[in-house]
Amino acid sequence: MKLSAFVLAVCACLTASMAFAQTPIIIKFSHVVATDTPKGKAAERFKELAEKALKGRVRIELYPNSTLYKDKEELEALQLGAVQMLAPSLAKFGPLGVKEFEVFDLPYIFPGKDVLYRVTEGPIGKDLFKKLESKGITGLAYWDNGFKVMSANRPLKTPADFKGLKMRIQSSKVLDAQMRALGANPQVLAFSEVYQALQTGVVDGTENPPSNLYTQKMHEVQSNVTVSNHGYLGYAVIVNKKFWDGLPADVCTGLEGAMRDATKYANAIAQQENDKALEAVRKTGKTDVYVLSDKEKAEWRRVLLPVQKDMESRIGKELITAVGKEATALGYK
Repeated sequence: MKLSAFVLAVCACLTASMAFAQTPIIIKFSHVVATDTPKGKAAERFKELAEKALKGRVRIELYPNSTLYKDKEELEALQLGAVQMLAPSLAKFGPLGVKEFEVFDLPYIFPGKDVLYRVTEGPIGKDLFKKLESKGITGLAYWDNGFKVMSANRPLKTPADFKGLKMRIQSSKVLDAQMRALGANPQVLAFSEVYQALQTGVVDGTENPPSNLYTQKMHEVQSNVTVSNHGYLGYAVIVNKKFWDGLPADVCTGLEGAMRDATKYANAIAQQENDKALEAVRKTGKTDVYVLSDKEKAEWRRVLLPVQKDMESRIGKELITAVGKEATALGYK
């Protein structure tokens, strides 16, 4: 009887150990936009690919649309380990103390997506990720969301049209300088608060890629949208460094593979989703969509390009010059 009890106890321990070994690693992935945006869809794709590749060893829990943390809170939550993965906009790293990331906010810094990808997929992008490590963050990938449009409740065809407008921005010194260069009054607000602020007149307008504008229904409270493509909005997929460094090597490899494929998907659909969103806004008949002419865009560039020079001491002249060289290498003047 004693032997049987011993055998049963050993079996119970082995069963418990096996169950523990098979407990999946939970990765909480929080973001602030809707599931039907490029970022939301890419996050869903990453979850699908990662869980399939690692066959139950990880479980990705997605928390879209600020359901877990607002964009003002999420970076601190990641650093504290309350959430393992985020995809914040690149503008969020300036206030964290990594000012070099604000190069992405500079108006008209990227004349085309080809220049952007040379930056994010090349040495510049890798060097920027290394600067996050001292903050307890590991960078995994850059996800595209496209160029921004301006919106307000009056036509925005020339820089003079911005005079006196309260324009919502992310917390970024570059975006603050951009709006001031246009004669507007920049107002920092969390993304989840923008619709209500527009609806109640706390702010008069904002800037977004069309997919964010449409999925957050901002067009319902904005009578005018201008396709200016003046600035870029992208994301960095990041993880808590301590958590990442503690993962088994084969799990990291599986997650990196899933992230590569999800990134290709994210970047492939970004322009398509923005085009669809802009067309959907047009079809409502409630919001006038205006595309800048070449002459009008040249005037916007004239007014906004000095922001690049003004931000050299903050972002780094060498970094801004390096991005410019990537554009020159592709034939842009």
